[in-house]
Amino acid sequence: MPTTLPAAAAADVPAPHDTPLVGIIMGSQSDLKIMSVAAELLQQFGITYEITLVSAHRTPHRLVEYAETARKRGLRVIIAGGGGAAHLPGMVASFTTLPVIGVPINSTTSFHGLDSILSMLQMPAGVPVATVALDGASNAAVLATQILALGNARLADVLEKYRTSLKDKVMRTIEELRKGGFNDD
Repeated sequence: MPTTLPAAAAADVPAPHDTPLVGIIMGSQSDLKIMSVAAELLQQFGITYEITLVSAHRTPHRLVEYAETARKRGLRVIIAGGGGAAHLPGMVASFTTLPVIGVPINSTTSFHGLDSILSMLQMPAGVPVATVALDGASNAAVLATQILALGNARLADVLEKYRTSLKDKVMRTIEELRKGGFNDD
């Protein structure tokens, strides 16, 4: 589960505009548990997104239409989750020039997610898929935010606050461990 921004930092995040900037897609409803983590973090960061099912195998025409119209609809990054054969991120990347971030999913039909990971990592030259860790939808949301923050000072600030909150959480845990007798020397 992603770390949340402190209430004060989250309150600083202005309301986003209406057009989704990030598309979150997955091949089946069973992927929603993993992919909703990305949606939650994007919402926390104040980034508009859309989330839907786009199956590479069951709805190939929908996949092509989604990818080919993504830029015109205002999307700037696509996060695509895939388990099993995991063709979705690579196929989407072949139909758009937008950055595609693949989230390999350890599905019931996969080989502990290794097949998903490899299908995203082993893309041919010229059609990249940025790939995060197995079930790593939170890192996909952070990476999408980093891409968007290249031209957005507000998002760069949100990321700085998020990173500070991660550091603060670790420091609080260290202090709690010390109080319990753990010595990190």
